[in-house]
Amino acid sequence: MSRRQVGRADGRAAELGLSGDDAGCTVLHADMDAFYASVELRSRPDLLGQPVIVGGGTRGVVLSATYEARRSGVHAAMPMARARRLCPQAVVLQPHHETYSEVSRGVMEVFRSVTPLVEPLSLDEAFLDVAGALRRLGSPTAIARQVRDRIADEQGITCSVGVASTKFVAKLASSAAKPDGLLVVPVADTVPFVHSLPVGDLWGVGPRTQEVLERLGLRTVADLAHTPLRTLERALGQAQGAHLHELAWGRDPRRVVPETPGKSIGADETFARDVDDPRIVHREILRLSEKVAARVRGDGKVGRTVVLKVRFADFTTITRSRTLRTPTDVSRDVHAAAVAAFDGLGLDRARIRLVGVRLEGLQDAAEAPLQLELGAPEQGWRDAEQAVDRLSRRFGAGVVRPGTLVDRRRVGLTAAPDGSRGEPVPDGRGYEPSGRGT
Repeated sequence: MSRRQVGRADGRAAELGLSGDDAGCTVLHADMDAFYASVELRSRPDLLGQPVIVGGGTRGVVLSATYEARRSGVHAAMPMARARRLCPQAVVLQPHHETYSEVSRGVMEVFRSVTPLVEPLSLDEAFLDVAGALRRLGSPTAIARQVRDRIADEQGITCSVGVASTKFVAKLASSAAKPDGLLVVPVADTVPFVHSLPVGDLWGVGPRTQEVLERLGLRTVADLAHTPLRTLERALGQAQGAHLHELAWGRDPRRVVPETPGKSIGADETFARDVDDPRIVHREILRLSEKVAARVRGDGKVGRTVVLKVRFADFTTITRSRTLRTPTDVSRDVHAAAVAAFDGLGLDRARIRLVGVRLEGLQDAAEAPLQLELGAPEQGWRDAEQAVDRLSRRFGAGVVRPGTLVDRRRVGLTAAPDGSRGEPVPDGRGYEPSGRGT
């Protein structure tokens, strides 16, 4: 840890009145700082210290922003158009998702080299239970410093780490340490630390819940903690009221549960203009289904639940899911379920901004039961799509695709009656060359 980082961490702890005693604080929450933006800046060091936004076009949303851009009010999930208005001087970079996945794998390898008890929350953050690593690696604070140093050295990005006795408080500590910091919340200081925070920092308090609490005059966690439990249960419901009351006193019995990252794989697309033609949506669902299934096969997985996401022009978002009888990695199956979910919405010329497809409930393909259809050919859709995967690895993604997705105007396969190049065929599942060569 650099002198700047040491001074910053000690200063933040002193500001909060924390002693720094890490005895019994065996839960770490490690969170990368502005992850996507930090990864992009590795190849653009000329942009360090400048406002940078990672996102797609004017119709997409912000994936990440540097802290310089955040000072202008830019944040993740904000529409790109609004982010550009708030921070017109920002440099906008296109995302590179494969690179983010690669860096994430490296980060998780660092975590798992410290302890097998790693609970990933997303690509760029995880809980670690380091109780079993103390004799080998030293105190929780020492382990947190090692993790931060290794991520900086091996991946070229920074992370903030919270050290505490529970998951909830460790996550609060990492947020308070950002960016590029480390904060220990001693067991004896847990309640004062939690009570000093605004109620919006509690897990499970969204904008609506915060509004309800503030109407009751509860603006800090201390206010909530000293409110009778029955009052909270009447205002929020029994379960949520009891949950927030426990958190307000720093009580969180949940253990760090090791999980395999990637329990679902999905993809979505924001249209350049709002779409109200179901044929266009069907084409996009097909393209996304192909992409998702290929990624699932590439990871050696199969999944059973297909989830469709639709975001309308007013940013209202809905999801619908279909659970298959048996797990699959075949795009034909994913596509059929996603289209059925979309058609089941019964939309009548609704203006759609975004559509997404996700496959959930992933498991290893080798361990999944296969359901053989009566009369099905020995070489079926899965074999065909695996052959497409091999061609894609050799010649590039998209070298073979369903006929529906072929841009016939570009490859010259079809001409309209007036002699102009026609639009792609509106339906069908035959595979055709995309024009890139085989």
